[in-house]
Amino acid sequence: MKTNREYGDSVDGERDVKRQKIVDSLSSPSEEPLVPYNDDEDDEKRTLNHTGGGEEDGHRVESEEEEDDDLYGQGSIIGKPNRQVEVRRDCPYLDTVNRQVLDFDFERFCSVSLSNLNVYACLVCGKYYQGRGKKSHAYTHSLEAGHHVYINLRTEKVYCLPDGYEINDPSLDDIRYVLNPRFSREQVEQLDKSKQWSRALDGSDYLPGMVGLNNIQKTDFVNVTIQSLMRVTPLRNFFLIPENYQHCRSPLVHRFGELTRKIWHARNFKGQVSPHEFLQAVMKASKKRFRIGVQSEPVEFMSWLLNTLHADLRTSKKSSSIIHKCFQGELEVVKETQNKAISEKKENSGEQNGAPKITDGVSENNNIATETYRMPFLMLGLDLPEPPLFKDVMEKNIIPQVPLFNILKKFDGETVTTTVRPPARMRYRVTRLPQYLILHMRRFTKNNFFREKNPTLVNFPVKNLELKDYIPLPAPTKENEKLRSKYDLIANIVHDGKPDEGFYRVFVQRKSEELWYEMQDLHVSETLPQMVALSEAYMQIYEQQQ
Repeated sequence: MKTNREYGDSVDGERDVKRQKIVDSLSSPSEEPLVPYNDDEDDEKRTLNHTGGGEEDGHRVESEEEEDDDLYGQGSIIGKPNRQVEVRRDCPYLDTVNRQVLDFDFERFCSVSLSNLNVYACLVCGKYYQGRGKKSHAYTHSLEAGHHVYINLRTEKVYCLPDGYEINDPSLDDIRYVLNPRFSREQVEQLDKSKQWSRALDGSDYLPGMVGLNNIQKTDFVNVTIQSLMRVTPLRNFFLIPENYQHCRSPLVHRFGELTRKIWHARNFKGQVSPHEFLQAVMKASKKRFRIGVQSEPVEFMSWLLNTLHADLRTSKKSSSIIHKCFQGELEVVKETQNKAISEKKENSGEQNGAPKITDGVSENNNIATETYRMPFLMLGLDLPEPPLFKDVMEKNIIPQVPLFNILKKFDGETVTTTVRPPARMRYRVTRLPQYLILHMRRFTKNNFFREKNPTLVNFPVKNLELKDYIPLPAPTKENEKLRSKYDLIANIVHDGKPDEGFYRVFVQRKSEELWYEMQDLHVSETLPQMVALSEAYMQIYEQQQ
């Protein structure tokens, strides 16, 4: 009897244990819930395992939180063990890397999930995929297509999938430099002295800084503005070194810096750059005022870009920025307006026959209120004379020509400019000259029916524009300081064709050889300085002689 009772007790005990196991298994989640995809922040949370004993047989072992298997971004599960990530110098798949297909100019979004979190580029086909955990798109692509080498677009670390080890090979450094071009301060200082050409992967030669920009769709107005700003040395040098604007959170500033570094980079895989990421930042920052597929005027874009960059870069409301240091000058404005109070008084006190009386000692000549004030400027707008209405004897319209100095007289302090709304007479005088002077010729006029273009040619000097001979300039404030009023042309934006169907191109100077280049989107060709002056100038940038 005793043995039977003991046997029955042991059977009951086994049943209790089995029941407990079933309850435990039901209470523990067997599968992770399907929540929105957000892969590992793998490379951010990596820590070196210093207790692991260093390198063995050319391999290094790193300790990494096992977040790659946590595919849905829930990496804070308690009790997860740290996983060892192996770093290897040899990888059998390095010969499959195809540099011809790599293009890092486009937005860094996964081509499947369209997410910008933790994106990797496949170095075999050039496509972007998210994550590298076992259920990620990059992992799946590595198994389906047999493409095994991937680079993290943010951390620049290279991995082999599906094996999961990191590749530490110096032969991949050129890809890292194309992904994120870098410049030292010594390299930046030597840019304007270098005469060296670079060679792209397809064998074509290109000049760093003189590369074509892709016209995505009617974005030539952006391309000519960027190309002309790349000639402004202090602005270019500032944006080539990201440490100068680390404090800034504006995506527009960082995209502009990236584009500047790509244009001046000497180790590109191709001889042109696509400003796709910059255009996306422009569309977002301008609230679609400037967008892909809609033609705009370079002067409006230049004005918006300079003001927005200045507002984003300055640390306080009163602080300056590199934009104002380069382009800001000062005007003295004398504004004459008709005094409404006096004119109403005169009308009311006038006799029935309309003859006005002089009351309160105010004569007819004193019916004008004069206001004088100073205002800063980033660019000067110049008015072109009206083109002739009638054809000549040869039945052709005469295209008039005007010297630049004639239209600069607007700023001599004596020439009167009349404004319609509000009605006023304005006189302008330059009181401080900027280091870089931007001039804009107002070629386009709009009315209720259509847009007209003024074809007048402006004759201007390419070198030694002496302003003090034509407009009065202020004397230097310091004793030993010389008046710097001589300017050299460095960029000239031109409009060709009809007002609504035309296109923009730009002439820019390469300082190292003092040669001129004509740039229209992807086309870059050397040209003569004489050809620069024969075009319908739309906007110009002049550099002050030091």
